[in-house]
This record gives sequence, structure tokens and C-alpha cells, in this order.
Amino acid sequence: MALAPDSELQTLAQVAQNPRYLQLVKERSRFSWTLTGIMLVIFFGYILMIAFAPQILARPISGTITLGIPLGIGVILAGILLTGIYVHRANSRYDPMIAQIVRESGR
Repeated sequence: MALAPDSELQTLAQVAQNPRYLQLVKERSRFSWTLTGIMLVIFFGYILMIAFAPQILARPISGTITLGIPLGIGVILAGILLTGIYVHRANSRYDPMIAQIVRESGR
């Protein structure tokens, strides 16, 4: 892997010291940890129901389909939805902010 030219290193140093970039990193980190926390609560909530209240999940809702099946599908769909929310935020907010910061640094 080749080393970056000095001008690229200077640009990276300028971007890393930009207060707007530091704010972006903080905001993006806070948002991603929030989504991670939500997903962990959903996932471990489902797992804890399996462990401690299986009778609730075993309750039939239609023929042989039990409540656990749609709830399990809901856990998967929640993961997909939270990923979509992050991608939307990244495309609509973070990417334009990064592009502007890079433009301001002279690249």
C-alpha cells in the first residue's frame, strides 16, 4: 500500500481538526449507538421472553402459528428498519456534511 502524498495528509489533518467534522463524528456516533441500543433491547427482549415466558410465545394465534413466529419476524424486520433509518440519515445528512467539510478544506 502506497503512502498518501503530503497534500492528502495535510487535507486529512485539516478535516480531522475541523470543528464541524468533530461535531459530525459526535452526532453520528450518538445516533448509531442509539439505534444499536434500540436493537439490543428488541433482540434481548425477545430472547428473554423465550427463556422466561415461553408460554406467551407458544400461544396460538391462527391454527399452528404461534405468537413467537410473528414476533421473531418482527425482530428481523426491526433490524432491517433500523438499518434503513441509519442509511437514510447517512445519505441525507452525514454525506452532504462530509462533502462540505472536504470542500472547505480545499479538496
